[in-house]
Amino acid sequence: MEPENDTQISEFRLLGFSEEPRLQPFLFGVFFSMYLITVFGNLIIILVIIECSHLHTPMYFFLSNLSFVDICFASTTVPKMLVNIQAQSKVITYAGCITQMYFFIHFVGLDSFLLTVMAYDRFVAVCHPLHYTVIMNPQLCGLLVLVSWIMSVLHSLLHSLMVLRLSLCRELEIPHFFCELNQVIHLACSDTFLNDIVMYLAAVLLGGGCLTGILCSYSKIVSSIRAISSAQGKYKAFSTCASHLSVVSLFYCTSLGVYLSSAATHNSHSSATASVMYTVVTPMLNPFIYSLRNKDIKRALKNSLGGKLEKGQLS
Repeated sequence: MEPENDTQISEFRLLGFSEEPRLQPFLFGVFFSMYLITVFGNLIIILVIIECSHLHTPMYFFLSNLSFVDICFASTTVPKMLVNIQAQSKVITYAGCITQMYFFIHFVGLDSFLLTVMAYDRFVAVCHPLHYTVIMNPQLCGLLVLVSWIMSVLHSLLHSLMVLRLSLCRELEIPHFFCELNQVIHLACSDTFLNDIVMYLAAVLLGGGCLTGILCSYSKIVSSIRAISSAQGKYKAFSTCASHLSVVSLFYCTSLGVYLSSAATHNSHSSATASVMYTVVTPMLNPFIYSLRNKDIKRALKNSLGGKLEKGQLS
């Protein structure tokens, strides 16, 4: 393959899931429906938290941020895919590809950081309940979210700048439905050793660090719950963590599943299909997990819907 100067590259081709024309309307319908559910589901969570004063606590402050990030996360990849399917085009510009890759890395990292922060919040709530409001004060909550954003920006910026230094080849076909970092790096004709080192090192340090923080928090939580004498007390303590634990399990299990499937099969189309689990399915399911497993959210939704119905009947 011949190298081509970066300034001459104008576009990439996203091969997506299938070249079969008959499947395109079906794929459009499925992903359009999933995207609408993701946006409206997470938006409802945000609006309910804003509207209900009793949800103005650190836990729901972090949850509203997570819901916002999930909307942005899905919006990074799905709308472009839908446009390409509708227009029967697989083209994405060079600038668009780098931008999409930057925001995808940013929101994946931010998701991971916020889940770690939420695990720390649950640790303080269960292990230090009497000091919870003092420790998790508004200043600390704001600082934790700000640091998460800054770390994610720097992380995604590092990878984007590392890609910009590469000389890409003329065969600019990406066997994926979005500009995934690893796929873009493998289009390079120049040496990618440094990019690979940075990519895997960042994954170990940031991904592994976040997962370690979550596991440490939950090991302390489990120890505290075991020390509670009554079964009712144990259930109450665990129920405050159930929703978050479900979301964490979904996020990391699907991410690990994508990595293992791509490593085992070496099939790009299989990897693209597996990626749907954490890029589209996980953000879509998070609102359902929190609304179905969280009594406060369920109560707030019922009160909000009930109040609107009463107002409608009166008017």
